[in-house]
Amino acid sequence: MVPHLATALTGPLLDLEKKILEATPAIERWFRLEWQEHTPPFYCSVDLRNAGYKLAPVDTNLFPGGFNNLSTEMLPLTVQAAMAAIDKYCPDARNLLMIPEVHTRNPMYLQNVARLMQIFRQTGLHVRLGSLSPDVTQPTPLALPDGNMLVVEPLVRSPNGRRVGLADFDPCTILLNNDLSSGIPSILENIHEQSLLPPLHAGWALRRKSNHFKAFDEVAKKFGKLIEIDPWLVNPLHSKVGEIDLQQDVGTEQLADAVSALLSKIKKKYKEYGMKEQKPFVIVKPDAGTYGMGVMTVK
Repeated sequence: MVPHLATALTGPLLDLEKKILEATPAIERWFRLEWQEHTPPFYCSVDLRNAGYKLAPVDTNLFPGGFNNLSTEMLPLTVQAAMAAIDKYCPDARNLLMIPEVHTRNPMYLQNVARLMQIFRQTGLHVRLGSLSPDVTQPTPLALPDGNMLVVEPLVRSPNGRRVGLADFDPCTILLNNDLSSGIPSILENIHEQSLLPPLHAGWALRRKSNHFKAFDEVAKKFGKLIEIDPWLVNPLHSKVGEIDLQQDVGTEQLADAVSALLSKIKKKYKEYGMKEQKPFVIVKPDAGTYGMGVMTVK
């Protein structure tokens, strides 16, 4: 059922691509065994940077958008994957409540929500939208760029306080498409009778990107050993620096030292692979009181 998509990008396979393709059976088995030990996220998206000789993730989103970018050819596979994912948590699911981001008037994001609703409706679920926004006090229509409409409705707690739904809609499963970067809403706490996907602890209010990359270091090492490559080829070099306030000029020397050390590691890697050194770029992101820093170079 894998679709054959037309592409203008043709040419000889690069070394890393060839290695991965040749190791496909081993990679698929490795994934299958890993999923037996670790529960995969319900859904996620990964931002990749492809330099040809190196292919590495730089961000993972457990509340992904961009489903509107899926091609028509991919929809049957997507629906099949959605059915399998739902069956793991609620085999007899009938009603699904989606909770999108509060900034739902972004046209591209709205198209993403509409596509997600389409996918889950094709699995046989009744799907409606509930909003965390205090401004949504009644069913509110939102116009899509294609002329169709979405309707978001205010969330309500059940009389016994153990369920969340809409005024006339009681879902067995709640799907979050909101990254909870503003914190965990009280209306979603202590839900005991419904599946909440992803779980609240996956939100940015509790999760740290630095911890994510530390865990990915171990995954990259295992994967590198599996197909006999340097883990650096699938993993960006990174560093964590804490107690920094750029506005107050606190900790900037530590940040500069960390950047210098990381650039030295990258330079060493370039020499190891006989590559011409390039100017890297540095990304500094606030991480709930600390600042994470990463560097990626492209050939």
